[in-house]
Amino acid sequence: MSETASKAGQVWAHVGQAFVDPGYDVIVAGAGRMGAACALYLRQLAPDLRTLLLDEGGLPNEDGATILAPGIWTGMDLPAAWQAEALWVRTQVATVFGDAGFDERTLLELHAQEMDGTVQTSSLQARFPTLSTLVQMEGLPFARLDPQAATYRPGAVALACAQQAIRQGADLMLNARATLVPGGVQVERLTVTNTHQIITHETHVLSAPRVIIALGAGGPYAAEHDLGVHTAHARAYRQVPRLNVSSDSASPVLRASGLTLRPQAGGYTLVPPIHHRDPHGYVPQGGHLTGVPTGLRRETLEDLVALMDLLPVLGTGALELGRSISDVPGAWLVLPGGSPGGRPQHQALPGGAHLLLGGPLADVLGLSTAYDLAASMAGVQTRPWN
Repeated sequence: MSETASKAGQVWAHVGQAFVDPGYDVIVAGAGRMGAACALYLRQLAPDLRTLLLDEGGLPNEDGATILAPGIWTGMDLPAAWQAEALWVRTQVATVFGDAGFDERTLLELHAQEMDGTVQTSSLQARFPTLSTLVQMEGLPFARLDPQAATYRPGAVALACAQQAIRQGADLMLNARATLVPGGVQVERLTVTNTHQIITHETHVLSAPRVIIALGAGGPYAAEHDLGVHTAHARAYRQVPRLNVSSDSASPVLRASGLTLRPQAGGYTLVPPIHHRDPHGYVPQGGHLTGVPTGLRRETLEDLVALMDLLPVLGTGALELGRSISDVPGAWLVLPGGSPGGRPQHQALPGGAHLLLGGPLADVLGLSTAYDLAASMAGVQTRPWN
């Protein structure tokens, strides 16, 4: 093993730690799940490549999409060609990243009409007693089951990936805002004044033959704004409101009309469907329910109101509506290819840059996409899911 691969990496967490550019082969901008995983796989597959991982915030970034990702693995409705890859991701999450909260948990998809593979919803009540408190079973009498489904904490996976990458030789700089420049990145090291203003303490221009843009929903914008490369990707703002109804270790994940109820922390997190991209310039704002302002955006509020007859609990005080947009957790989510159903992907850009995108299917295929990019850079032809 080379000297580069045998030593743990350096961490710069604040501006008090002096930085001197040692020269990097790969710079990964963005230390969310996708960027951190790619950095880890690069260290494993190409240990001689000096790798720097950057993030504008902490680890994981509390403003990023990773920490609010649903953390639901399911192979339901995935094309057959993706199943082996998705199962590899499931095994990785279950076995490689320590305490990521991996929990096997059946997913029930509820339907008004019978279809292939469905069973009577009422037949599941003895197995899942909480169904009767959440679902109007006469309106959703049929259910499809995914007994292999599982839940986990994507933020914990991102943290574990970054920590393992550092132990295996990657460097990490936090509180570092990256702007793409031809042949590298400009890094602003950020600090907070005693009046809580974020300012640039110092700036470095780092050259690297390969730059991985793992900035989530900000990645396509950075490619266009900084490098002048237009892409077909888009973004949408997704909120994940809280439903304060009791859940336990036996409670299933529920899905109805695209809305997912994810058992979490003794209650439920609601994961609304994404119908379309948000237009350029859209500013998230709350809607109104019977004239009362809420923190839920209008489109999400309309979806929940439409489901209140089938999921009566949504019409109770158990749903946290908030009074303004800041009261309901939410984050910008990238839409690969501009589609709400777009799978994670990486895209080569001119000048050695690569876009790495997660999106709505990152829980299921994000890690394998990060591995695929790392393997491509390392010249590795085989993939473990094949």
